[in-house]
Amino acid sequence: MHEVTARVADDSPYAAATAGTDATVELWCNDHRDLLHVRGPAEGVREHVEAAVGVSDAVAHDDELLLVTADCLREHDDTIEPYVAANDCLLAPPIRYERGAKVVRVLALDPANLTGFYRDIAADHDVTVEAKHDRARPSRRSPLVDLDAVLPDLSPRQREALVTAFDAGYYEIPREATTADLGEALGVDRRTAEEHLRRAENKLLGALAPRLR
Repeated sequence: MHEVTARVADDSPYAAATAGTDATVELWCNDHRDLLHVRGPAEGVREHVEAAVGVSDAVAHDDELLLVTADCLREHDDTIEPYVAANDCLLAPPIRYERGAKVVRVLALDPANLTGFYRDIAADHDVTVEAKHDRARPSRRSPLVDLDAVLPDLSPRQREALVTAFDAGYYEIPREATTADLGEALGVDRRTAEEHLRRAENKLLGALAPRLR
């Protein structure tokens, strides 16, 4: 099984709803309507969805929002599916929208099919390949497991702080960097760097703790 994760520039309502924000939208299509999981600031997201396909039900909790649409977006926006079908590939749910773009995971048994998919869609859209995976044999891990759907949603600054800390050796023993060093690398003061880091760590541990107990 061969897999590619691609970011596709997109002007659909779901992508537009995330432009210029930290919000992410995960789409689970059910043929006649969509299930949307919104994480992060949801202001404006519901309005975009309502205007495009309607909302039949919604549940909000903290910074998460679940929406059931009245119609399927596929009836109004078909950016990905024709390229997937034409190259005998598979689209792994969910489709994720973030920072004004659509992020998709496409699977194929033959790598040539993925090459064809990329060639065709790149001819019509701005596409960036974010990851590639080749699996020579079946494994216990399902090919449909998306770590982004399992791990907590970090804001861009929280993600940047965590990666910067790791790369700088902050988590080494002994530590190779201080939070003051991280603040300088991030262009913020020490307290702000610590806050971004603590929030990111709290989200990660909150997601992992139930599985560690």
